[in-house]
Amino acid sequence: MSTPTTHPPRTLQVGDIAVAVQEYGEGEPLLVINGTSQSLGFWGEMAEVWAGRHRVITYDLRGMGGSERGADPFSVASLATDALALMDALEVERAHVLGYSLGGAIAQELVLAAPERVASLVLYCTWARTDGFQRAMLTGLAHPWRTGDLEAALGVLGVAFSPQLLDSPEFGELIGQVLPLFPSTPEQIRTCAEQWDADLAHDTLDRLGQITAPTLVVAGEQDLLTPPWHGRQVAEAIPGARLEMFTGPGSSHALGMERAEEFVPLVAEFLGQHALR
Repeated sequence: MSTPTTHPPRTLQVGDIAVAVQEYGEGEPLLVINGTSQSLGFWGEMAEVWAGRHRVITYDLRGMGGSERGADPFSVASLATDALALMDALEVERAHVLGYSLGGAIAQELVLAAPERVASLVLYCTWARTDGFQRAMLTGLAHPWRTGDLEAALGVLGVAFSPQLLDSPEFGELIGQVLPLFPSTPEQIRTCAEQWDADLAHDTLDRLGQITAPTLVVAGEQDLLTPPWHGRQVAEAIPGARLEMFTGPGSSHALGMERAEEFVPLVAEFLGQHALR
């Protein structure tokens, strides 16, 4: 397979904001939706693999990375509206959609709002309604973003990784590589606090039975942000959904990074089984 094209980064006007977009490859579109605090740079290596068969579209959510915040109200549903508007701006009628964490919540709202636009759905570290444990975890993680304490905010995000990685000699080098991809400006920090609020308010549980798109739910045994019982609940609520539960070392909220050698081909295999019709 030839090396896929990495297209030049660009900014598109989407509704009231300019949105930063990075695309890879050609073929059936795959829209990738970021999690809380993420920017599109997190997907580079994975996207290059999926781009062997797909037009992989990564972008920054409003107020993050290279995208403007705008003045519109902020919720999971409004971020799904942004995603649909981006598809329109890119002239993408129908796409596979992969959402990670907050991105998975956005993907749920997207497919519920416009089922005809989604060919298949990958929900990676996901949930449908917070419970007491998750509310406690998300509230604690949100606090330093609300107060503007960036050092503490980034420090507590360590709970997204597995105990094995946190104690490994490679962890410091890894964090040094990804640190520039996290929010850093005052506006991005404020927007990240809004993202945590959106996470806490997300609730689609009673509507998931309406989803008809082929769905892959990926959950991790060690995930503290979207614990594994949430992924199981989502998979059980979506008709015909397939659940892949990662267990053992590296099965954290960052399992896509820690267990990339399993996660990346798993997604590629699933997308290949559900070609656009």
